[in-house]
Amino acid sequence: MRTAVCSGSFDPITLGHLDLIARTAACFDRVWVCVSPNADKRSQMFTPEQKLTLVRAAVEDLPNVSAELWPGLLADYAAAREAKVIVRGIRNATDLDAEYQMALINRGLRPDLETLFLPASPPYQHFSSSMAREMIRYRQPLEPYLPGAVIPLVRDMIREEKENVLWPTKSIV
Repeated sequence: MRTAVCSGSFDPITLGHLDLIARTAACFDRVWVCVSPNADKRSQMFTPEQKLTLVRAAVEDLPNVSAELWPGLLADYAAAREAKVIVRGIRNATDLDAEYQMALINRGLRPDLETLFLPASPPYQHFSSSMAREMIRYRQPLEPYLPGAVIPLVRDMIREEKENVLWPTKSIV
């Protein structure tokens, strides 16, 4: 069985992430989505459990895709899932530089582990979770950025969060 891993912090999952996962699912028998905390990203909007809920809702219609939380190294996760391939999305040259370095590290940890780079589909080349978080914070329409299945969940999660003083009393989302 050909098994691949797609990973990210998914804070939140975007249409760009979902496009990459769906394209990967079309190429592999089994795809594991590894939702991992990113120590470098200090301004997380969602908890790891919330991110996992969002990812699972987004991939629900992809029968060969499952999602899990993993707090450790991606190379170890791939080994635990018997995956020989990590698939990473590339939006631009900056992404390529960073992802190439990570691919070398993962290959050093697990010599049998390959990393495949997929270019972002043109409609999603400018997408990022940071941009999506700004749209959420400022109550902008979310349909252009997030998978439809996650939008009601995001709205519910944000309504529960009372600490963000930037939210107007009248919602436009």
